[in-house]
Amino acid sequence: MTKISPEVEIKMPMEAVPPVSADVSFISNGFPKYKLGADNQVVEEPVQGNQGPSLKDVIDEEASNLYDQHKRISVRDLASKFDKNLAAAAKLSNEAKLREVASLEGHVLLKKLRDALESLRGCFAGINKEDVEKAIAMVEALAVKLTQNEGELIQEKFEVKKLANFLKQASEDAKKLVNQEKSFACAEIESARAVVLRIGEALEEQEKVSQASKPKDVDGLVEEVQEARRIKLLHQPFKVMAMEYELRALRDQIREKSIFSIKLQKELTMTKMSEENKYQLYKLGGSEVLGSYLRVQPCSDEVPQISKCSFQWYRLSSEGSWREVISGANRSIYAPDPSDVGRILQVDVVSNGKKLTLSTNPIQTVSGLGSHVDTLLRKSNIDFNVVISQMNGKDHSSHSTHSFGVGRMRIKLCRGWITKAREIYSPSMLLCGVRGDASNAAKTLFWQARKGLSFVLTFESERDRNAAIMVARKHALDCNVVLAGPDDLV
Repeated sequence: MTKISPEVEIKMPMEAVPPVSADVSFISNGFPKYKLGADNQVVEEPVQGNQGPSLKDVIDEEASNLYDQHKRISVRDLASKFDKNLAAAAKLSNEAKLREVASLEGHVLLKKLRDALESLRGCFAGINKEDVEKAIAMVEALAVKLTQNEGELIQEKFEVKKLANFLKQASEDAKKLVNQEKSFACAEIESARAVVLRIGEALEEQEKVSQASKPKDVDGLVEEVQEARRIKLLHQPFKVMAMEYELRALRDQIREKSIFSIKLQKELTMTKMSEENKYQLYKLGGSEVLGSYLRVQPCSDEVPQISKCSFQWYRLSSEGSWREVISGANRSIYAPDPSDVGRILQVDVVSNGKKLTLSTNPIQTVSGLGSHVDTLLRKSNIDFNVVISQMNGKDHSSHSTHSFGVGRMRIKLCRGWITKAREIYSPSMLLCGVRGDASNAAKTLFWQARKGLSFVLTFESERDRNAAIMVARKHALDCNVVLAGPDDLV
């Protein structure tokens, strides 16, 4: 009998252990178990039958494991999952911080998933390995798509920021415009109040004057009226009717004679002018119609050139008794103003110390201009397209189109939101056809908004220029202001 102590440990040299072949087949895959029996005897425990699970259970377990693995690496499930994530990210696209968090989580998830698939690719072979490679390709495609979406989100964020800055600037501009309009409205209200006060004072003064200055023949008229009433009371209405017919006939005769007299005076004036201009060295060219222009032309090549002469234009009164100097009209070209309609124009040509006077017929108006102006007067504001030729006597470099707005209370010159001038009708405002040397004199007008600010504006047509002058003068007259040219007699 052998006695064994559990504290004894026997070490054997490595050289004493014979090598074991790799082809050796062991009966058991574990060491036998011993226990101490009575009298310290080593007793070997009986080996129990190591019966494993049945083949059916092993097959079912392997099938379930393969199904779970296939489900974990299914490309369709991965696509569905990332589509859900992309849909959730699209819903949160308005929040920049959530977009960044979602994008970061997507990258982290893709990296983890790709690492997991890379680790699984070495564990499978055959069809499963191809599925894993397809899943890795799909993950890489999703990563590229996610990167593109990030770029689009960054661009959208930049556009939104740019739009916000633009809206902020637009809001500030709108506030400035509102404040400006408010100030202009206050100024217009004050001006309207002043106009109403002036009109009230003028009406009161006119009423006082009318009451104080009665006609001298009022008593005679009263007597005639009383006589007419007495005749009616005496049942003699035929005498009253005869008097009325006689008065009406006398009025018609006086009107006809006055018209005939004015016509004879005009013909006499034109005859004198034609005789004076018969042997002149210069003549007037151009149509004597509103919307055209007149030009002094030499009658022969022997006379001095136009550039060596000096000129001054005049406007004759309707009776032809006196003439008015047209201030600033000292060029060889002059475009008639609407105030020249029905009037005779004259120009003094001074050459070599000699003065020559040329005259025109009465300036005629354009057919249809009056009805066009009446149509425009029904509107509260009319806008014309103009180009600024000069500003404060200096040539204007920009040839952009501006809007010349003629309203009932003011005149405005602007381009879009930029306002060049905006003034109410006042005695310091001047408006007339251009009188200087202009290339398109018939389309150009001179406007002095206030002292120190003047413009020379070129319209699209002669009709627009003349209509703008006539409408502005009518509105100004309603505000008790007379619009005319520099130094004109009003």
